[in-house]
Amino acid sequence: LREPGLNLRVVQLFRDPRAVHNSRLKARQALLRESVQVLRSRHRAEPRGPARHQQQHLLLPPGLLGGGRAPQPQHRAEFFLGGALEVICQAWLRDLLLARRAPDWLRRRYTQLRYEDLVREPRAELRRLLRFAGLTVPPALEDFVLNMTRGAAYSSDRPFLISARDAREAVHAWRERLSRQQVRQVEAACGEAMSILAY
Repeated sequence: LREPGLNLRVVQLFRDPRAVHNSRLKARQALLRESVQVLRSRHRAEPRGPARHQQQHLLLPPGLLGGGRAPQPQHRAEFFLGGALEVICQAWLRDLLLARRAPDWLRRRYTQLRYEDLVREPRAELRRLLRFAGLTVPPALEDFVLNMTRGAAYSSDRPFLISARDAREAVHAWRERLSRQQVRQVEAACGEAMSILAY
């Protein structure tokens, strides 16, 4: 970012962690390998202590682990998905705190985008992002982003299908699909980052 020969800009995309958890649960098998990799990254980067070990199981279904045993085979995916989301939220928090204290040279080259803002105001957010990048907004790109976020329907059964759909429904889909306990667990694990991001 400090290299004068590079005109680098960073756009960091965030999404409500409750919605992230909901999507990850629906695609648990497809994300199993990715979740294991995310968990391994934490174990390589951070020392483990008693406090961190306690926090590690916030997003696990009740009764998943008993007496220090490994998770039951039918719950392995939930075990890894929950732990991975905690690691992701911790990384988000580090990034957000760094951005808050950033010097001017970094602030000029870094911006944040919330998925929910893009879905609610696709044209305005697209213009903001392209202005930040020093690019113009081609009318065809505006039409494309509006089409992709205002399609005829939303299918929660295929969360990673790239197609025109009503993405506004995806913003709050977690409210109908996550239990109160799951919501509380996500909020406990990701609360600081969620507060900074106004979730």
